[in-house]
Amino acid sequence: METVIDAKGIKKVYKISKRAKGLFGHIANLFYPQYTYKHAIDNINLTIKKGDAVGFIGANGAGKSTTIKILSGILSPTEGSVTALNVSPHKQRKQYVAQIGAVFGQKSQLAWDLPIIDSFHLLQKIYRIPEDKFQKNLAQFTKILDMQSFIEQPVRQLSLGQRMRADIAASLLHSPELVFFDEPTIGLDVVAKERIRAFIRYMNKELGVTIIFTTHDMQDIEKTCDKLIIIDKGKKIYDGTVNGIKNHFGSERKLIVQFSEEHQIAEIPNVQIKHNNAISKEFLFKSKDVPIKSLIQHIFENYHVQDLTISEPDIEEIVRDIYEKGV
Repeated sequence: METVIDAKGIKKVYKISKRAKGLFGHIANLFYPQYTYKHAIDNINLTIKKGDAVGFIGANGAGKSTTIKILSGILSPTEGSVTALNVSPHKQRKQYVAQIGAVFGQKSQLAWDLPIIDSFHLLQKIYRIPEDKFQKNLAQFTKILDMQSFIEQPVRQLSLGQRMRADIAASLLHSPELVFFDEPTIGLDVVAKERIRAFIRYMNKELGVTIIFTTHDMQDIEKTCDKLIIIDKGKKIYDGTVNGIKNHFGSERKLIVQFSEEHQIAEIPNVQIKHNNAISKEFLFKSKDVPIKSLIQHIFENYHVQDLTISEPDIEEIVRDIYEKGV
């Protein structure tokens, strides 16, 4: 499969002026300047293939934003190399940005006082999109994102959900091969979030667009991405599939059983039993120690069961544990 982004050993070091307090400190700094060096990212390697949907997450200050800015060509690395869509993002920026799209949850690329359609026509001129391609994409995105009712309205009159839909359409009008999403669902209600997620899945699966998704909402990651990259303190600490992180780090399972009558539950090896009430119990166990099928069979054979639910590991809790305990 074709490689879209290949980053090798990228580092970003910021040189920060260190000044002593007071007047004499400022004067001394003029003649003997001192600096500290902050390593925002340290020796990160990334490979992203065509058609990948990658969730890119990290705590505040972890280096996530710096990495994304390097991958999108806004910053150049202090060390290392980046090749994206067969060009160097920061050296061949004009050629590169013509092939990518970007959606920022808190920044719009649409003109505030113009109707959306006018902004779209302006973007057509900027990207030099052929008329037939522009009209085809416009019609397709307007229908899928349900923008017919507000496409003639100025951006300032739109709700946040409507503006985000328009921004996503704007980022795709020139048919980019790679799109960066930065918190595209921030501040949206549940219905608006799901509409955005559904469209991102569509553009990835149906249109073959490679996406890189940064967010603090783990539901965004679970519902749109297949791969996950976690960065912490400037270093990559996980690079794999979303299911892989659940299977590897989230091995604890919870089986909630509702019994039809009160039972005294006998001890089960490697299973912690939590008593919610007289007829409801929780069975906590690790999948590598206790096969779920065997546990369910044991319970059905020995007790009268009315209902049961298997609780899968929550990816947000898994990621939180990785930050706290490491990999």
